[in-house]
Amino acid sequence: MGKINQGILGGVSGQVGNVIGGTWKGIDYLRIKPSSVANPRTEGQVDQRSKFSTVLKFLQPMTDFLRVGFKQYANKMTQFNAAMSYNLNNAITGAYPNFMVDYASALVSRGNLTGAANGAASSPSAGNVEATWTDNSGSGSALATDKALIALLNTTRGEAVFTTAGPARSVGTATIPVPSEYSGEDVEVFLGFASEDGTKVANSSYLGSVTVA
Repeated sequence: MGKINQGILGGVSGQVGNVIGGTWKGIDYLRIKPSSVANPRTEGQVDQRSKFSTVLKFLQPMTDFLRVGFKQYANKMTQFNAAMSYNLNNAITGAYPNFMVDYASALVSRGNLTGAANGAASSPSAGNVEATWTDNSGSGSALATDKALIALLNTTRGEAVFTTAGPARSVGTATIPVPSEYSGEDVEVFLGFASEDGTKVANSSYLGSVTVA
């Protein structure tokens, strides 16, 4: 892809021959239309597509959450694409065709703010999931006013319930209501933090799988 920084004709939009022009995030670009591939399903291509599909299925329900969780890494790409890139490279396990996301290695928020300490999750009452953690304010960059980022992923339904403005780090607990139809189903629980002004984000911690009461 060739960027057009200056030019007497300005930006190009659409296709001319085998050249395609467009604009992305205010940047004009040109790219050559790819020629047809004789064998578009080589082992490597199928392998990569399967990995991509696995991570996409994992992240799509949390798209809005990722806009906060990966905001620090959206450098010339969207927050969602930044999350895709990280998890493709760090959170895939298994072999084709049985790729899976290793939740313990996955991140749904990423940054240099100090993360959660001693995080745990449970479902103490019907329709609720509770996340708990130790108040580690003053450790590293952690502040008592940091807000919890909590995501609950229901892989059975391909849905997520989340908050990007949870209780303060000093509170040490958060209760997240979930739909009543989640009763008896498992949710994967992730906990991160963001600074009160939203400029800093912590790497998320995977708190495990919880069966909703």
